[in-house]
Amino acid sequence: MIDRTGLAEFLRHRREALQPEDVGLPRGRRRRTSGLRREEVAALCHMSTDYYSRLEQERGPQPSEQMVASIAQGLHLSLDERDHLFRLAGHHAPTRDATGEHISPGLLRILDRLHDTPAEIVTELGETLRQTELGVALTGDLTRYTGPARSIGYRWFTDPATRELYAPGDHPFLTRLFVSGLRGVVTLRGPGSRAAQLADLLLARSEEFREVWDDHEVGLRPQEVKNFVHPELGALELTCQSLLDPRQSHMLLVYTAVPGSESYDKLQLLSVIGAHSLR
Repeated sequence: MIDRTGLAEFLRHRREALQPEDVGLPRGRRRRTSGLRREEVAALCHMSTDYYSRLEQERGPQPSEQMVASIAQGLHLSLDERDHLFRLAGHHAPTRDATGEHISPGLLRILDRLHDTPAEIVTELGETLRQTELGVALTGDLTRYTGPARSIGYRWFTDPATRELYAPGDHPFLTRLFVSGLRGVVTLRGPGSRAAQLADLLLARSEEFREVWDDHEVGLRPQEVKNFVHPELGALELTCQSLLDPRQSHMLLVYTAVPGSESYDKLQLLSVIGAHSLR
C-alpha cells in the first residue's frame, strides 16, 4: 500500500536538495526558497503543479507506475532512490537490468550543462531518451516516437524520412551499422528479448533488412564524423563523442564541429533558428 507520509517527506527532501543548476535551470535573482520550487519539479516530471503538490501534501490518488517513473527521472534519482520511491508509492520496484530506461543522475547532470551543444542519451537499441534543445533543433524531437519506431534502426528501414537527415553517401554504411548493431544486441540479450522482437519485426517488414541480416556482419563501429543534412542549413559535418553508462547501457552522444569550419558557423545559426522547422 502507498505510504503517503513517507512519500511526501521523501519528495520534499529530494526537491529541497536539488539546486536549479543541478537540473539545467537558471537560478534567477529573486529565489528565496532552498532547492527547487514545486512548479519546477512538476515541469521536470511532465505533470501539473497541482498534481505534484498534492503528493507532497499527502493527498490525491495513488500515482501510477508510469507517473512514479517520471517523478524519479525528473528528480534525478539514483537507482536505489528510484526503487525506494516506487515502494513508497505502493508499487514493486522495476527490474534492474541493462535494458532499463531510467537515466543515471550523472548522465543527466552532464546533459543538463550542454546548453549550446547538440546531444542525446540513447539506449542500446538506439531509442532516444533525452535531448538537449540544440539536439532537437538538429534532428527533431526523437523522443516523440512510440513502440518499435522509438529505435532509429527500426525507423531506418520503415520510415524513409529518417534517412533524409543523413548524407546519402553515408546510407550504405549506416544500413550495415544498424543491422550489425542489432545483431550484436540480440546475441547479447538472447531470444525473447526486446532486441530479438525488433529483429523479428524488421525481418517481416523489410526486404532490405533481410538481405543485410543474412550477411551476419557483427562488430561494426560508428564513424566518428557524422554527416547530417538539416532542412534549412544543409550539410553539417559533426564529430560525435560518446560516454557510456555501463550499468544501464545508455550512451550520451555529443555532437560538435571543428572551430572555424563551415559546420561550426552553421551550429551557431542552429541555436538561433531553433527546433521550429523540425518539430
